[in-house]
Amino acid sequence: MHRATAAITRTARQAGNKAVASAATPRRTLVSSSSLGSIYAASATAGTSARRVSSSSSTSSDACRRSLATVATNIPLGNTTSIPIEVESEPATVVTPTSDMAGFEITAGESSQVTGKSREDLGRPIYLDAQATTPVDPRVLDAMLPYFTNEYGNAGSKTHAYGWESEKAVELARKQVADIIGADPKDIIFTSGATESNNMAIKGIARFYKGKRRHIITTQTEHKCVLDSCRVLQDEGFDVTYLPVQANGVVDLKLLEESIRPDTVLVSIMMVNNEIGTMQPIKEIGEIVKKHKGVFFHTDAAQAIGKVPVNVDDLKVDVMSMSGHKIYGPKGVGCLYVRRKPRVRLEPIINGGGQERGLRSGTVPVPLVVGLGEACRLAKKEMAADSAHIRRLAERLYNGITAELTHVVRNGDPDGYPGCTNLSFAAVEGESLLMSIKDIAVSSGSACTSASLEPSYVLRALGAEEDMAHSSIRFGIGRFTTEEEVDYVVEKVIKSVQRLRDMSPIWDMLMEGIDISQVDWTQH
Repeated sequence: MHRATAAITRTARQAGNKAVASAATPRRTLVSSSSLGSIYAASATAGTSARRVSSSSSTSSDACRRSLATVATNIPLGNTTSIPIEVESEPATVVTPTSDMAGFEITAGESSQVTGKSREDLGRPIYLDAQATTPVDPRVLDAMLPYFTNEYGNAGSKTHAYGWESEKAVELARKQVADIIGADPKDIIFTSGATESNNMAIKGIARFYKGKRRHIITTQTEHKCVLDSCRVLQDEGFDVTYLPVQANGVVDLKLLEESIRPDTVLVSIMMVNNEIGTMQPIKEIGEIVKKHKGVFFHTDAAQAIGKVPVNVDDLKVDVMSMSGHKIYGPKGVGCLYVRRKPRVRLEPIINGGGQERGLRSGTVPVPLVVGLGEACRLAKKEMAADSAHIRRLAERLYNGITAELTHVVRNGDPDGYPGCTNLSFAAVEGESLLMSIKDIAVSSGSACTSASLEPSYVLRALGAEEDMAHSSIRFGIGRFTTEEEVDYVVEKVIKSVQRLRDMSPIWDMLMEGIDISQVDWTQH
């Protein structure tokens, strides 16, 4: 095993003082900042075969495949000396791969073969929760690292090179983000994430136009931050219409058009649902909204960007929210697309230095913004390959489970985004199933509400019975998910559901043909 331990020398101002030497005398190499992202990906094991990063992996995943054995360059830190990284050579030891090591393939059951321990013992379950978050792509980390070390200037500093370099990086990232949605870079406002973007869009537009219009339209299945923003506006005197959805989660377009009033200012409907993967007919919604002058159209696209093609002009979107950590970028950064032609006006919810067109004050987090830009660049480049990979694994997951289990309901639209597969298992409590598959990281609903024991409000809006809503599990497949992982999940879920049903009297009643919904439980 190659173990990297850093011993950072003092800065040039203290260069006269010698760094404290290590007691041991390991082999010493210097690691460049451009290599650290590769180390992040490669440090797991030098002997494991590289996992697919994209179908064109011959060029795009080179950074993910390099070994720690020999790296020899310097990290210049402005006025500081180099950072020597000590790499000790030790007797070869097999390192067990874990399922979240982006860039490496992990086969089902490999951990037990290598160490005799289960995945649960190792503490790193298979990750199938891509709607909650995604791992940072090592290439994204590579792009970010210089802005934590060399290029640490404030992008708002206009009087010296440090600021100019950071500003240049921010503007490149702004263009990379704009390119993935077909927008003008000047229309991109950087934020801390989709939650802030949604708050900014909904509250900002409503408050700016409150003197003329005070009606908002959204749906019952929106993300919690959208629903809560609307409730805050209701407390301020706005009228909000929460549209119901059909059984597949899609909004009724006729009902939407009938709900638009002379005082309607905003329609906010998400592009891809974070719990069930339903894709709304955004283009048709945009066309309906555009028939009504003075009404703006906002969409939460956090779960759509990088997964499905998006063009703001084709979709006739005025305002759109995005998030970095949903597309293999860093957490803590996102953006809001705000159309300038014709201009959309909104009132800032954060005041200060006037950054980001005066709409979002605060120092721009350059490393995070660079990471978001690189994540968007990669997502645009690899979208077709990622989509084919995810669709194939999603079908493998669903077909594998339903081939062995009956009374399984797929929640949402079968034609929705395939990477989000939400299943309900009759006569099985979702929490019990989660406890039975602890070596698989999945959710029983949105990550923002999964701590609640209440049934999913999204599934209830679809008309799901309370018991089926309680039994739902969301499987999120991503760029780095492998066939072996999916096969392991299928086998584990089948065994766990069968075991739980064997202990369930409700399952026995279902097998006897009893309609559970008609049972008066007070008599039992």
